[in-house]
Amino acid sequence: MRVDLFDFDLPEELIALRPARPRDSARLLHVRAEGEFEDRSVRDVVGLLRAGDLLVFNDTRVIPARLKGVRWRDENRLAMEATLHKRVSASEWQAFAKPGKRLKEGDRLRFGAEGEGACLASALEATVGAKSDDGLIVLKFDLAGADLDAAIAARGEMPLPPYIAGRRAEDDADRADYQTVYAAKDGAVAAPTAGLHFTPELLAALDAKGVERASITLHVGAGTFLPVKADDTAEHVMHAEWREISSSAAAAINRAKAEGRRVIAIGTTALRSLESAANEDGSVRAETGDTSIFITPGYRFRLVDGLWTNFHLPRSTLFMLVSAFAGLERMQAVYAHAIAQKYRFYSYGDASLLWRAP
Repeated sequence: MRVDLFDFDLPEELIALRPARPRDSARLLHVRAEGEFEDRSVRDVVGLLRAGDLLVFNDTRVIPARLKGVRWRDENRLAMEATLHKRVSASEWQAFAKPGKRLKEGDRLRFGAEGEGACLASALEATVGAKSDDGLIVLKFDLAGADLDAAIAARGEMPLPPYIAGRRAEDDADRADYQTVYAAKDGAVAAPTAGLHFTPELLAALDAKGVERASITLHVGAGTFLPVKADDTAEHVMHAEWREISSSAAAAINRAKAEGRRVIAIGTTALRSLESAANEDGSVRAETGDTSIFITPGYRFRLVDGLWTNFHLPRSTLFMLVSAFAGLERMQAVYAHAIAQKYRFYSYGDASLLWRAP
């Protein structure tokens, strides 16, 4: 499909730079299966769901994946920045670097020590490994395992999306704001932002209603923010992300499907994880490994009935996904309504609840 079909104009003032406080006071656009729009609040979701509905959450935890440092060759120094993307081994990460074109295989990088008055022994150092055509480099760190994780946590910054980071600096509030309250497993370098709206109180109210919960894990990569540069969706290549669907999660989901109960994905990452492991009969496999599933209109959904998600960038793979889920014309109308009603967009913005197009 032509990528320009997924374009739209968004006023800059609708890009949220901070989340709603409290989280569940954000607005919710409910798009009924019949097509009507309802302007609601996130807290209204308790009344919109049924006892027995199963919500599937992505329990990944965001790590402070933006590292600032220097490259040195002999006496030459170059300030640079790396955003971790996907772990390769105990000591290696794929990353997007700036300025990536000026880095060569074998270059030495030092993160976090220079300019801090710290001794060189406290620095986090790496060697540039292979470079790929899609802008990724491999960082081969001198540390490994838990030692590397601790060093990244001590020196890294929260990897705010470029549409926020380009307008303000990351600060202490982001350490909590850019993390779901149910985050459990370290590894994401971008938040599963649909889940940022949930509070312990809202989760407790859903439990009391009889709404069930299951958790899967997908470590969101930095590639989620990359623009689609191709003119046709068939020419775009998705970056792989690691995900895990446990046997207990698969059993809960398959039981709900067998009993005719609705399965609602909390976020596009949960939806992509489930659909990448779905069987033809609508069941899901317990599975661990990478997924690079790219969902565009024409895709036949096998498992997920509802989708809770934020409002996405024009020409993005995520807007393509929601258009596949609920229908392109319908989503164009949804976004036109959201813009007219001044909903807040992107990672810290408002939410929508969509039901799968028949």
